[in-house]
Amino acid sequence: MKQQRIAVLGGGIMGCSTAILLARKGHSVTLFDAGHAPFCGASRWNEGKIHLGFLYSADPTLDTARKVIPGGLMFKPLVEELIGCRVDPAVTRDDDIFLCHRDSVVSAQAMEAYFHEVAQLVAGNPRAGRYLADVSRCRVERLNGQQLGAITDSAAIVAGFRTPERSVSTNWLADRFVDAMAAERHIEPRMRTRVIAVAPVAAADHDGPWHVETDAGVTGPFDWVVNALWQGRMAIDISAGITPVSDWSNRYRMALFVRTTRPVNVPSTVIATGPFGDIKNYDNRDFYLSWYPLGLRVDSAAVEPSTPAPVEPGAESLLIAAMFEQLEALLPETRRIREHIERVSLAGGWVYAAGQGVLSDPASTLHRRSDFGISRSGRYVSVDTGKYSTAPWLAQRLVEELMTASRPWRECDAP
Repeated sequence: MKQQRIAVLGGGIMGCSTAILLARKGHSVTLFDAGHAPFCGASRWNEGKIHLGFLYSADPTLDTARKVIPGGLMFKPLVEELIGCRVDPAVTRDDDIFLCHRDSVVSAQAMEAYFHEVAQLVAGNPRAGRYLADVSRCRVERLNGQQLGAITDSAAIVAGFRTPERSVSTNWLADRFVDAMAAERHIEPRMRTRVIAVAPVAAADHDGPWHVETDAGVTGPFDWVVNALWQGRMAIDISAGITPVSDWSNRYRMALFVRTTRPVNVPSTVIATGPFGDIKNYDNRDFYLSWYPLGLRVDSAAVEPSTPAPVEPGAESLLIAAMFEQLEALLPETRRIREHIERVSLAGGWVYAAGQGVLSDPASTLHRRSDFGISRSGRYVSVDTGKYSTAPWLAQRLVEELMTASRPWRECDAP
């Protein structure tokens, strides 16, 4: 394919992965983002769970697990290729512990059965050895009473399971991605630039070049436009002629990012599924802590919801304290993190998902996250990233499609 001029909308992990891959093939990439720099939203401020499907026990069809497993298994090799270094320093050291809350939307028995089915899917994948840890012999262990008691003394926790999932420090990875972007001479960053709409240069010719309209004016023409936004993605899709076809949720989520003054050995733990919170221990000094109901600042079905106002300093201190208290009630060892805080940040960003409802509702369609992928209108492409962990894999698939653009596309062509 000859060199082409391509616009990428969104400077998170999906947009940056796509931009780097295209630039390395010699294409001229203009990256638009409203932030002051790439990776200043949800792609920097999240827990970094590299999903193998264990979180989605409320989807007994296994559709979600089957959809996220390929991206999770390929996350490490793809990201290492993108950033040019190994990710091992950013990976959590131990397997995740999943705890079943008594108010979970899934019983402990059903959760255990689901975990074993997912483990079989993972172990049977030929790429199982490429995950953050070797999961080619993937298995799930139910904790006995003594093991569970070492983690929690709360009667609200009815069972615990050791799963082979791991996470990465998204702050560490974000810094490496920013460096990798800066090293690509074929990428022109347009930061602090909000995209308003896109349109084909010739109104009726979606297979021809496109313009990008921003708050700074109209830019183009571009041979392709790739919409990798989370915030506002649907509004841009509508301007391109792609109409949303299902329920959706735009959520602004915040969590705690903590650095301690000394090593604190607390296990990476997920409380699921309904009342939801988690702790990620990256290296015994850097931690992610979340209690989902407290960190959820916006949950909207609007096409383009407004960003919430910054949390005032007094309210921020109260929210940080409340998150610690909720977690400490179920995971007493969390207080050791609080006792040795060197610094703490309350941060987050926008997350888009196909689905609606609250996690405490068994009928919520957010418990099933298999509906993501790629849509196209001529030379305009829109990407529903799905999960942070699936973005590099989906970017690779997208670039492969662009490189073989003569092959017919399918609407909502998800890999």
